[in-house]
Amino acid sequence: MAMGKRKSEQAPLWIPTTELPVSPGHPFYVRLNEVLDGAGFDRFVEDQCRPFYAPVMGRPSLAPGRYFRLLLVGYFEGLDSERGIAWRAADSLAVRHFLGLGLDEAAPDHSTISRTRRLIDIEAHQAVFTWVQERLVEAHLLRGKTLAVDATTLEANAAMRSIVRRDTGESY
Repeated sequence: MAMGKRKSEQAPLWIPTTELPVSPGHPFYVRLNEVLDGAGFDRFVEDQCRPFYAPVMGRPSLAPGRYFRLLLVGYFEGLDSERGIAWRAADSLAVRHFLGLGLDEAAPDHSTISRTRRLIDIEAHQAVFTWVQERLVEAHLLRGKTLAVDATTLEANAAMRSIVRRDTGESY
């Protein structure tokens, strides 16, 4: 068998989008989109976020359904920054399909995600994520138990002079 060699030919100048490779998608995101679309996710989110958007004024913003899908991607993939979420949306064909982005559309910029997050209040975020969680439990995509977290803030005295050994009683 002969070794293949890299061809150095000029790439075509124009390729129709119908001839580009298509990703089969990530099974989780495909199923998640089925659940969300079947339950009317976009309509629910638009109703929750209507007070935060102007009816006509200004240029069109990031659609609420797409914004919350971006946050879901960040949550499910452990991305803790808007830059990371924006990069993942631009990089992955499966995530682009989950977000409803065409091949000819740019992924939302991190500053757009950040601005939208500041625009929508915490109660709307809670309502949307509670709604999503309920739908995922109904579809058997999510299960778990109640978890409580104690978030008490305590002031610590960490000065070296205050450290005393328990066994001998000597100080630092």
